Amino acid sequence: MGESTVGGTRPPVTDPFDAVPELAPLHTAAWDGDWEATQAFFKKIPSTVDVSFAAALLAGVERTEWFLEKAAKAQPTDPLPRTLLAERYIHLGWRARGHARGEDVPWDRAEQCHDWLRKAELLLIEVCAEHPEYVPAWTARLATARGLALGQSEARRRYDRLAEHHPHHFRAQSHLLQQLCPQWGGSWEAAHGFAQECANAAPDGSLAGVLVAEAHIEHFSDLGDAEATEYLRNLSVRDELRRAAHASVLHPDHRRDWYWTGSHSTFALAFSLGGHLEDAARHFTALGDTASESFWRYLPNWKTRFTQLRTAALATL
Repeated sequence: MGESTVGGTRPPVTDPFDAVPELAPLHTAAWDGDWEATQAFFKKIPSTVDVSFAAALLAGVERTEWFLEKAAKAQPTDPLPRTLLAERYIHLGWRARGHARGEDVPWDRAEQCHDWLRKAELLLIEVCAEHPEYVPAWTARLATARGLALGQSEARRRYDRLAEHHPHHFRAQSHLLQQLCPQWGGSWEAAHGFAQECANAAPDGSLAGVLVAEAHIEHFSDLGDAEATEYLRNLSVRDELRRAAHASVLHPDHRRDWYWTGSHSTFALAFSLGGHLEDAARHFTALGDTASESFWRYLPNWKTRFTQLRTAALATL
């Protein structure tokens, strides 16, 4: 696929199923509650990174737990239906919790979240015991470890088990990066160190460089307004972001995958908030009318801010 053109001030397309046409059959199968078609879609995916990404998208389709529960009962030895069901439970758990910091989450919402995550964890424990090499299940267990507050050591243990089979699994790395942030008991030194470690070890053109931008955005979001603005304007941060972008999504060896809106959106946000609009412009150009809300939602009225910052960045070209 070639790069998209930008549609002026139109709000961005945020649904990944619309942004990536290859995912349309999965959305149709999920919406219809068609397990056979869903299973067929996943069986054709060659990469465990893409399996985990598609599993997360499927988890966001409403009411999928009904047919996934039936599939898990009908195929009790297959790790796929239980893992997909666990991802759906995880999605329901995090949705119940909301986006507030831990101390600001109401007690009843926290309990709802933990109930869903415990259901997911029980499924995933079974899958990982029966299929210790099944990376999508270990990836999902990084999300339950964080949500159930199982701690840094347990999260790292799970990641290490996964990395034995797939050392550059982007979604798993992104999960662990979240765990390493101070909000979840880590530190900025640990979070930035892990992101750089992954980026340095990964092949050129991989997604690992996006982790560097994720770490800086998380750090930015933890600071007060004035301090946050200065943080991303720092030239050393800008240079780190540039190196990460050029080693990943801007590298000649990079091949656009299903996560392309997320990767370019993350870099576009980090560069824009730091006032590095010429750098941001390359990522906005790649995005066209699409965007991923995963980190942009940290901004109030983020769709309006997206179009404003996109316009400002593209004016530098």
